[in-house]
Amino acid sequence: MDRVMLGDTGIEVTRLCFGSLTIGPVQAALPTEAGSEIIAHAIQRGINFFDTAQLYGTYPYLRRGMEITGRNDIVISSKTYAWDKEEALAAVEEARRELDRDMVDIFMLHEQENAMTLRGHRDALDALYGCKAKGVIRAVGVSTHHVAGVEGAAALGVDVIHPIINMDGLGIDDGDRDTMEAAVRGAREKGTGIFSMKPLGGGNLLRKAEDALSYVLGLDYIDSIAIGMQSIEEVDANIGFWETKRFTDGAKSALAQKKRKLHIEEWCTGCGSCVGRCAQRAIKVSGGRVYCNHEICILCGYCSTACGQWAIKVV
Repeated sequence: MDRVMLGDTGIEVTRLCFGSLTIGPVQAALPTEAGSEIIAHAIQRGINFFDTAQLYGTYPYLRRGMEITGRNDIVISSKTYAWDKEEALAAVEEARRELDRDMVDIFMLHEQENAMTLRGHRDALDALYGCKAKGVIRAVGVSTHHVAGVEGAAALGVDVIHPIINMDGLGIDDGDRDTMEAAVRGAREKGTGIFSMKPLGGGNLLRKAEDALSYVLGLDYIDSIAIGMQSIEEVDANIGFWETKRFTDGAKSALAQKKRKLHIEEWCTGCGSCVGRCAQRAIKVSGGRVYCNHEICILCGYCSTACGQWAIKVV
C-alpha cells in the first residue's frame, strides 16, 4: 500500500490506518485469537499503521498479530486520558509491556476539547514529551472530536492530531464539517501530522461508503485515515477501495447490510454512569432506564466503558 510521511514526524505510514477499537471488548469483543488474525491479515496485506488506546483493551490483539506475522515494525498509535505525570508515565509503560515493545510510535492525550482542557492536562503532556526525549515514544499527539481541540493542539505545536472528520460532519461537537476542515488544514500547514477518525460516522454512513471515503481521501491535508474493521473481508474491501477508489459489488452489498447500533441490555439499572461518558450527549436516563438517541450516536462505544454492569454494547 502507498505510504506517506505523517506530517513532519518522520514516521512513514500507510494512508489506511487500522482502527482497533471495533474488534476489542468495547465493541465486538472478539476472542483474542480471532481478532489478532484480522490484525495479522492486515499486516500481511501491507497496512503498517494501527490505532489503539488504553481504553480499547486491544493491546493483546496487536501483540499477537505481530507474533503471528513475525513483524514488529508496524506503526502503533495509542492514547490515554491521563491528567498528570504519574498517570501518563504509567500509561506508556503499560503499552510497552502489553505490546512487548521498547518504543510506542505515537502517544496521544485522548479526547481533548479545547485549549483549556489541554492546559488541565499539561503535566501529562509534558510527561509524554519527556518520554519522547528518552526515545520511548516517537511523537506526541492529541485526539479530539472538537474544532477547538484541533486549534488548541495546533497552537501548542503537538506532533500529531487525530480529529474526527466525515462528509456529514457527524460527531463534531462544536462546529460543522467546514469549520473542522479549516482547523485541520491550518494544523497541517504547520507541519502537524494528521490522521483522521470515523470517516464513516461510526457506521452511520455505511450506505454511502464510497462517497464518504472518497470525500476524506480527497482532503490532501489528511495524511492517513483510521477505519475500524472487524473482519478479514472488511480489511480486503477497504484495501481494495484505497487501491481502486471503488468497492466491488460484493463489498458494497456486505457494507450495506452491516448496520451497527448501540444496544442496551434489559438488566440496565439506569444508574447514569454512562451519561457523562458520552461526548455526543446521545445518552439519557428516563424512568430508570438508559436510552440512546441513535440519530446523534456515533457508535464509539465509550459509554460502555463506564458501565459496571456491561449492559451497553455496539452490535
